[in-house]
Amino acid sequence: MTTANTTMNHPVVTRQQWLAERTRLMAREKELTRLGDQIARERRALPWVRLDKDYRFDSPAGRRTLGELFGGHRQLLVQHFMLAPGWEQGCKSCSYMADHTDATLVHLAQRGVAFAAVSRAPLDEIERFRRRMGWTFPWVSSHGSDFNTDFHVSFTADELANGTGDYNFGDTPKGEEMPGVSAFWKDDTGAVFHTYSTYGRGVEVMMHTYRMLDLTPRGRDEDGLRFTMEWVRHHDRYEPPATAAKAAGAAGACCGR
Repeated sequence: MTTANTTMNHPVVTRQQWLAERTRLMAREKELTRLGDQIARERRALPWVRLDKDYRFDSPAGRRTLGELFGGHRQLLVQHFMLAPGWEQGCKSCSYMADHTDATLVHLAQRGVAFAAVSRAPLDEIERFRRRMGWTFPWVSSHGSDFNTDFHVSFTADELANGTGDYNFGDTPKGEEMPGVSAFWKDDTGAVFHTYSTYGRGVEVMMHTYRMLDLTPRGRDEDGLRFTMEWVRHHDRYEPPATAAKAAGAAGACCGR
């Protein structure tokens, strides 16, 4: 028998009733898992594009080609990190993504995958923000190259004014920098191929915290916010939980969702 519950106004049932409901949900979860597996196979089956441009980046170790970002691996994942020249700090949503990265690198390497964040800001501005945040993952500057524009994550003032910028395969960008994740392959000859990119909500693939929140009673708890991720801060800028709610409207969005 269902009884009233003063916590979140949620139904409370017997263990047997809960198990019946949980079992029904598990069937749906398995459907989602199998669908995810099928989409992953289709993603891997996509055709590739050979990159003919000689993209070069500034790194703490000097100038590096895109091929050199692979290290000794065949595969490379790139986070298109929103940090433009002159910005005081990186996008807080991209920073939320990046907070999950360092611990994954050793595991990615075991499957032949390298990682690098790429931003348009000059290297000294990247390094200043990296030191503040305490990250150690590879992060390079595409300043002066076409990399960001070719991968549709940086946009000119004219594109924004005229609505001609192409973000997320047909969407209109909401700012000069937008987030994304791209994958690449390098063959025996050193040729580099673009295999996949995802933008918009696709970048949630790097947001492990969201996956954990999705398991909790309140979930992401974003319905009452002006925009999703309004609650996110740079990890050194969070207020104590008791006062954080009062400041929820203080920070604006830095990227469209």
